[in-house]
Amino acid sequence: MVEGGGELKRRVSLVGLTFYGVGNILGAGIYALIGPVVGLAGNMAWLPFLLTAFIGLLTGLSYAELSSMYPKSAASFVYVDRAFRIRVLSFILGWVVIFSGLFSAATVALGFGDYLSVLLGLSGLEASMILAAVLIVVMSLVNYIGIRESTWMNVVFTLIEASGLLLIIFIGVPFLGSVNYFELPAGGGLLNILSTVNLVFFAYLGFEVIANLSEEGVDAKRSVPKAIIFSILITTVIYCLVAVSVVSILPYDLIASSPAPLKTVVLSVLGPVGGFLMSFIALFATANTVLIVLVTTSRLVYGMAKDKALPAPLCRVSKRTGTPTIAVLFVMAISLLMLLLGDISLVANATVFGILIVFLFVNLSVIILRRRYPEADRPFKISLSFKWIPVTAVTGAVICLLLLFSFEPLIILIQFIIVVAGLLLFIGLGKRISRVSCE
Repeated sequence: MVEGGGELKRRVSLVGLTFYGVGNILGAGIYALIGPVVGLAGNMAWLPFLLTAFIGLLTGLSYAELSSMYPKSAASFVYVDRAFRIRVLSFILGWVVIFSGLFSAATVALGFGDYLSVLLGLSGLEASMILAAVLIVVMSLVNYIGIRESTWMNVVFTLIEASGLLLIIFIGVPFLGSVNYFELPAGGGLLNILSTVNLVFFAYLGFEVIANLSEEGVDAKRSVPKAIIFSILITTVIYCLVAVSVVSILPYDLIASSPAPLKTVVLSVLGPVGGFLMSFIALFATANTVLIVLVTTSRLVYGMAKDKALPAPLCRVSKRTGTPTIAVLFVMAISLLMLLLGDISLVANATVFGILIVFLFVNLSVIILRRRYPEADRPFKISLSFKWIPVTAVTGAVICLLLLFSFEPLIILIQFIIVVAGLLLFIGLGKRISRVSCE
């Protein structure tokens, strides 16, 4: 039974929060990105990951400071709302993040369906869609039961997910030193390295979801900022070691030409058993990403409803499970509907453009709130500042703005349609929301 007036339970420790970040970042795409990165950077493939980690950390620090000020579930929405005081702006940015989560859940679930279909000997889009739907329902059930259960499953799945990358690092140890790790492809230069930064940046998306668990984190004002930073640092070490390992095992041109580069590397050392193992691990990687997205998106929906930006029933919490059960069911239902669209990878890519817009405004929010509330309580505060201006936030905002100009017009058009849909929703909901309480 769902009862109103309950509160989310603070049951997620620093370790649990960090696992949410690591699990989501690792599931974001190194399996697909490593080939193009190696093709452009050659044996220096480790450098783009290092440079991009620094760029990602700039925005990560902004999330860290703001989450210590406002430990709320609707993280990005709350930060922008408090800074800009323009309700329609914060609503649309919150809508963009929700939309991104829903499409990510559907897209990754379809990937899970494809992997499992192959292992089971099934064929056709229908089989993949059915398996994807089953995954979304099962992960939503775990999310419904409780945050502790979701966290434990995430920890286990993240360890399995990371084991695939750790396996690649391990089998590469005997090959270390076999190549020059500063060698670039013929005709390539440092511009090649810089051109991969935009690509690799998307492998670091995911740390921001930790902030959506702020109302369930133990000592959230301190644990959430630490978890954001730890997750970026941990994944950076893994990414760099994987990049070094793969070019040590196989020539970079061979890796770049492979449709499944990491699987190709493992096959070359361990044979068919290694290939099957990587496919098996991919199931856990995709399932874990779906779980994390469903958990964090439902908390964002809950947080926006609690702040009277979405209908009140969405912020009701079950006193028995301590979870926002209606928000959980809502996110599950919409994610299932998204599956009916079939291959939505193009729209999913467009949502990345939207997330960069959100990052831009989050960085700007740090600057504005520093000026407006200089004495506000900030358990975590960015130390590198010029007077009251946080240098990292300014740099992060500029980089996000530059990255936005690298997208194709079609991607920008799709995101524009998503924003217009959010604006129409805001107008349609109107004042009916602001007069209703969650209680």
